[in-house]
Amino acid sequence: MSLAEIREAEATPGDAAIYAGLRAGVGVAQVNLIWRHAATLPGVLDWLWAQAGPCLETGAAAGARDRIARRVPIPGMPRAAVPADLAALVATYNRGNLTNLAVLTAIRRRAEGVAPGAQGAAASVGAMLPAPPPLPRLGGLPPVLAAAARALAARHGLSDPAVMPSLYLHLAHWPEVLTALPETLAPLFADGALARARDAAVAAAEAEAPGLIAALGPAPDAPTELPGFLATLGLFTREVIPGMVPVGLALRAAFATAA
Repeated sequence: MSLAEIREAEATPGDAAIYAGLRAGVGVAQVNLIWRHAATLPGVLDWLWAQAGPCLETGAAAGARDRIARRVPIPGMPRAAVPADLAALVATYNRGNLTNLAVLTAIRRRAEGVAPGAQGAAASVGAMLPAPPPLPRLGGLPPVLAAAARALAARHGLSDPAVMPSLYLHLAHWPEVLTALPETLAPLFADGALARARDAAVAAAEAEAPGLIAALGPAPDAPTELPGFLATLGLFTREVIPGMVPVGLALRAAFATAA
């Protein structure tokens, strides 16, 4: 099983408007899985967006995004030439994961009772990155690629193994890259480097949270489904997204753009 979600092409007009705001505020032409999952729960997507929208608009989230990236240790990576559209996909996931880690950690920490702190410096969101190819579904992949995606997800040791990081599905558009990823990422998968980098990303996002809480919009009344969603949000902000941050940064270091 994978996490329930409403993809962008399936969204209601109200959810589609929030998705459009997310794309503009994050600067990527796709919406992270946790937001697509929130759309399946009545009132939860609106609850999230009311808080996230202002800090995305002001650049507060972008500033936190950049500071978190600088605090995640990445081992030396061998270089490999890849097509420009693949490098652009990695850039999309890096910007999206870092921004979402910052914003969603702040929202979770506010819900846990953390008070606002001094805001950090804002930054430019950056120009909109190119739209990625359609996101495949795990059940629609050829068996060898589905197995490769599952094996990569298993490397993360998630407490909910049903969650499939979207990047591994997206890389199925480049089958030879997906199947070679264990070798490409060998320095990150060795000697606990991935776990250390994930923990550093979590710590950096937690450190940014009080300042970013000060930039969030007012929280609406809690929807009925919120307690269950907050458990999932904890999984995503402590395990799923921070685990994919070092993967994306390592791939950025490894992938040179082919001429």
